[in-house]
Amino acid sequence: MPRGYDRALYILPFDHRGSFQSKLFGWKPPLSDAQTADIASTKQVIYDGFQAARAAGVPAEKAGILVDEQFGSAILRHATVKAIVTACPAEKGGQDEFDFEYGEEFARHIEAFNPTFCKVLVRYNPEGDKALNQRQLARLKRLSDYLHSQRRSLFMFELLVPAEKEQLDRVKGDKKAYDLEVRPKLMAQAIQQLQDAGVEALETKNPVQLLGADADRCPASAPQLAFGDR
Repeated sequence: MPRGYDRALYILPFDHRGSFQSKLFGWKPPLSDAQTADIASTKQVIYDGFQAARAAGVPAEKAGILVDEQFGSAILRHATVKAIVTACPAEKGGQDEFDFEYGEEFARHIEAFNPTFCKVLVRYNPEGDKALNQRQLARLKRLSDYLHSQRRSLFMFELLVPAEKEQLDRVKGDKKAYDLEVRPKLMAQAIQQLQDAGVEALETKNPVQLLGADADRCPASAPQLAFGDR
């Protein structure tokens, strides 16, 4: 599968799993079949709103959805039939270390839906725990290699760089200062480490501009790639 996506795209994300269970409904796993159906119905309301927006004139080629398999399998199937851009998460929710939601069966679950994008949310601090980072890099490279070798979904990568205590100490605990003064460089370093490990590696240097709030705060020499951050 070719790397990159060069068209405008606005994604409606409702792939939340743990937060839907605990914060919206006050439930804890394991869920009953009835509870699972209730959450799926709630997500159907969101999807209905998305379809209404498209019907009202939102450009179909610029609108997509991000929804999980656990509560949104019917939505994913319907969207695929309707040629809607879809994204589905591969990461296990509710934990700081990236791992596959379905373990060694991750490929089978991707192939069951063939979403436009296979999405991962990754917390990665280049100055953080080295063993943790290496485990994440290995899993992410495995996923990246699979997606390209099998010509499956594109890779949607949401990169978060949570602060280490020492990094916050540098700015006297000021989280806003961390975001403005420290995090942009860490983002660039994280992207470089990911590419050096073979995750979505590109053959040219500085191939794509870094998108998002950090773009104008990264050093000019920083490696650049369109990884998301929120």
